[in-house]
Amino acid sequence: MARVTRDDVARVAGTSTAVVSYVINNGPRPVAPATRARVLAAVEELGYRPNRVAQAMARRRTDLLGMVVPDARQPFFAGLAHAVEQAAAEHGRLLLIGNSDYADEREAHYIRAFLGMQVDGLILVTQDPAAPGLTGFDSADGTPVVLLHHRSESVGGVAVVADDEGGAREVVRHLLGHGHAEVHCFGGTLALSPLDPVSGRTAGWAAALAEAGLATAGRLVPAPFDRVRAHAEALALLGRPDRPSAVFCATDDQAIGLLRAADDLGIRVPEDLAVAGFDDIAEAVIAGPALTTVTTAQDEMARAALELVLGGPEHRSAGARTFPARLVVRRSCGCPADRPGRPPGADGQFSWKPASTG
Repeated sequence: MARVTRDDVARVAGTSTAVVSYVINNGPRPVAPATRARVLAAVEELGYRPNRVAQAMARRRTDLLGMVVPDARQPFFAGLAHAVEQAAAEHGRLLLIGNSDYADEREAHYIRAFLGMQVDGLILVTQDPAAPGLTGFDSADGTPVVLLHHRSESVGGVAVVADDEGGAREVVRHLLGHGHAEVHCFGGTLALSPLDPVSGRTAGWAAALAEAGLATAGRLVPAPFDRVRAHAEALALLGRPDRPSAVFCATDDQAIGLLRAADDLGIRVPEDLAVAGFDDIAEAVIAGPALTTVTTAQDEMARAALELVLGGPEHRSAGARTFPARLVVRRSCGCPADRPGRPPGADGQFSWKPASTG
């Protein structure tokens, strides 16, 4: 069967091929509603499919964007990728996604592959902005690149991030406000780059403890970022005779692993253990109990990343565009249910006694 062409659509719709182009591409010129309806009816009748490759060659633009994430199976990165995909669709772009699996060479592979496909831009959620795969490629062919969720001193320094340190400081202050003499940090590690989001969250935890005159020594507990492996580390932490009465988790996934470990050990949350996370993934609401956490402006950050990628060099000045992070209070910290954002004792209607560590 011969391929249906734009000429065929124009003949059936009774219009010119230029008008067919305006309808299919949503411009650059407006088309009367009745004419648009005839063109779309002809497209449907004939089963016409635009040749995107030919269009890309003619316009010197592929309408493709590449995005690399560490692991799209993790709810936070899945939500972030979905937000970017929605923002890309608003700009008439298709999004290609690659998973680096936290491996520099795999990340570099996807970067090369997407550049080879001549994407219009790259959005990278990288685990190491100083990795060899990232260095210098932005200036090599002019492809615009924006880092999302992670700060960088390379790739032109263009990044869209959340206030990880400020958000962590706020949630740890909230835990301390419940009267805990110490708050452990679960999921942080001193080995991460200082530009990593988790490093910022660890710094916020440490700052909140310092403000309260509390030490951090021995209270930073490295843990994997997925809930299954974090669960194993949490069993070790909570199984200690000197287990903490409060834990701030660097991510909600880690917090969910820790909540499961507490349940396995018969530790009641929040009566015996206060828990808070960071990211406000969808499952935080239905965790047992509902998880106090920190939410970030994920949709707004995705749109900002798209605008930076597509807006031209003059819009990509070096530096990080930082979005606020906000405390979301639920039951896991010890607050009553349905009291978002209210610290303990804010209205005098309830009091809090430090949890037992026995």
